[in-house]
Amino acid sequence: MNDNHFKYSNSVIGLPLFFVWFLWFIYWIEIKFDFDFIENGIFPRTVYGFQGVIFSPFIHADIEHLYNNSIPLLVLLAALRYFYAKQSIPVIGYGILLSGLITWIIGRDSYHIGASGLIYVLVSFVFFKGIQTKYYRLVALSLTVVIVYGGMVWYIFPKVEETISWEGHLAGLITGFVLSLIYKTPEFKKIIKYDWEHPDFNPQEDKFMQRFDENGNFVNLPVVEIEEENPTYFNSNSQVSYTIINKKNESKPEL
Repeated sequence: MNDNHFKYSNSVIGLPLFFVWFLWFIYWIEIKFDFDFIENGIFPRTVYGFQGVIFSPFIHADIEHLYNNSIPLLVLLAALRYFYAKQSIPVIGYGILLSGLITWIIGRDSYHIGASGLIYVLVSFVFFKGIQTKYYRLVALSLTVVIVYGGMVWYIFPKVEETISWEGHLAGLITGFVLSLIYKTPEFKKIIKYDWEHPDFNPQEDKFMQRFDENGNFVNLPVVEIEEENPTYFNSNSQVSYTIINKKNESKPEL
């Protein structure tokens, strides 16, 4: 698979916008009709709290909480959809379910809400999958994710901030790594434009490379002397060939 595998489509922008819009729509309903969806979040190791495995990513405590999750979701969902188009929907769906299930198992006795668990799923999947493929564009994407969101790793540890669900973050990180192992990607190959990019390229047979010695210094190729032969001409009207013989130092005939 070459670089043509990565193709832009309207879903690269449409999917993140729709997902984030839906989160804001849910929050608007909660404010507009004075609902309280927090109790629909994950409450670990309880039957009624198990519903949060599905609902918790769509519930936020306040507008600041929602805003802080919206920007990373827009960026990461767009990257996921563009570089991993076939895997994007399963990663989102199973990422929500599996990270929610792990949070339900290991979480503290409190309501866990918010899409931050899904954000950690996306960060983890994009990072580990890019490293596993060893393809230069996806590795570059992995490094970009580390640079931009690398500081998030501290929030998977306990007691960094009591109001943050470090269990949900840790569950998302684990889920993203597991999904990166489960979902295979094609064997990515760079388009070969030059002879030296071929794996069987032999520099000793290349005319250009022969102009350099073992130290990389430019050298002139040895001059090969070619023996000149007497030219032979052919009569176009017969099969007889005519040869011109150059005779030198012959005496001229007397007149």
